[in-house]
Amino acid sequence: MTYADMIDAELGQIRPVDLLEFDHLTRARDWVRSGAVLCRIAPPATPPMHLVSYFPVIDQEYVLLGDHISSGLWLPPGGHVETGEDPRDTVIRECAEELRMSARFVHPGPVFLTIAKTIGANPHEDVSLWYTLQGQAGLVPDYDRREYRRMRWFHFDDVPLDDTDPNLERFLGKLSERFVAA
Repeated sequence: MTYADMIDAELGQIRPVDLLEFDHLTRARDWVRSGAVLCRIAPPATPPMHLVSYFPVIDQEYVLLGDHISSGLWLPPGGHVETGEDPRDTVIRECAEELRMSARFVHPGPVFLTIAKTIGANPHEDVSLWYTLQGQAGLVPDYDRREYRRMRWFHFDDVPLDDTDPNLERFLGKLSERFVAA
């Protein structure tokens, strides 16, 4: 199995919640199958489209977000997928680096996918696979203070939507649908 096949299989686990996610999945699968370089080889934006693993830490209807220093937004933890790396291994590596804890996956594969244009001096597109990790609401991990000013738990209804990833509301809605269905 090639690396592109492995990434395509990861994408195939995601069931889109809406037309935007369906569009992002279609675009991402076409991109993966095109033979393009999938992982960032030089920061911040080479190639101009590359893989990222987001890993929101949740507990029931609470999510852990960090006040991200460079973006100025409340974001779930995440990181760039390294060349040849399984995106789940990215989650494990980045969780240890950013939160100094072991990754406890809620679902074995990604539950959401977004393609987002970044802001700043070197804009590019992040193709982000969203994995969910289990945490314990109220317990804030020993996070990387070079990456985040602070971290805190938010109830899904209280997330500062004006100051976060524009896709987070859709992600939380998708998770809420899963909680209702469970």
